[in-house]
Amino acid sequence: MRYARVSAGGRAVWGRVGEEDVELLSGSPLEAVDRRTPDDPGLTVIGTVPRAEAVWLPAVVPPVFYAVGLNYPRHIAHCGAEVPVRPEVGYRANSALTGHGSPIVKPAAVTGRFEAEPELVAVIGRTLRNATYEQARASVFGWTIGNDVSARDWQHRDRTFWRSKNSDTFKPMGPWIETDVDALAQTTTLRVNGEVRAAFPTGDMVFDPYDYLVEITRHITVRPGDVLWMGAESTCRIEPGDTVDIEISGIGVLSNPVRPEGNSA
Repeated sequence: MRYARVSAGGRAVWGRVGEEDVELLSGSPLEAVDRRTPDDPGLTVIGTVPRAEAVWLPAVVPPVFYAVGLNYPRHIAHCGAEVPVRPEVGYRANSALTGHGSPIVKPAAVTGRFEAEPELVAVIGRTLRNATYEQARASVFGWTIGNDVSARDWQHRDRTFWRSKNSDTFKPMGPWIETDVDALAQTTTLRVNGEVRAAFPTGDMVFDPYDYLVEITRHITVRPGDVLWMGAESTCRIEPGDTVDIEISGIGVLSNPVRPEGNSA
């Protein structure tokens, strides 16, 4: 099953995504009290919009936005970093989120490398504390796609990632949440203007999502709607005028144009 957030009548509405239409739902599949399974959330259909006309919002607005750093061996080697010995997580800002089809805005003050990073995103569906590995597996509601846009000069000059990874529009996420896929058995592909710039096995990670959830929940309660971005193997430079497509087989394609600051076209 695929769930998405779309704009309908000027407000955010959850929808169930079909081949032709998006069925608008009476509530959130993550919050429905009587939800039994992701495919049967106990919600009613209140309308439809043609899929081709849908205005896609970020797949979820998380209570907490967790993000993994170096988690793919080739990326770690490229950075000259040490392979992590345990799963450690960071955070990103919800204000950086944007949806499928919306522009990534490159700030005028950005110099140097402006890059896209294709990432698998786990969407949590259950409250967890001190989770076992199997409980962590069972807690994932579904999977979506993220683009960890990064301004490298800012990343290297600042003490934190506050603007290099958290500026407005730097975190496209979507287009939907896929609940029925073995996400770690898929392939991630990054295209710029239709040209493949990177492709790698999605599951070729140092630590998988469940390792991270076990570690996180030793100290922090994870709740429905929280997201965990899993890092990238490869990055690619992008510029205004480009269109960035991130595909994870079995999930979908997240596509965003790149625009310069001050240009709404």
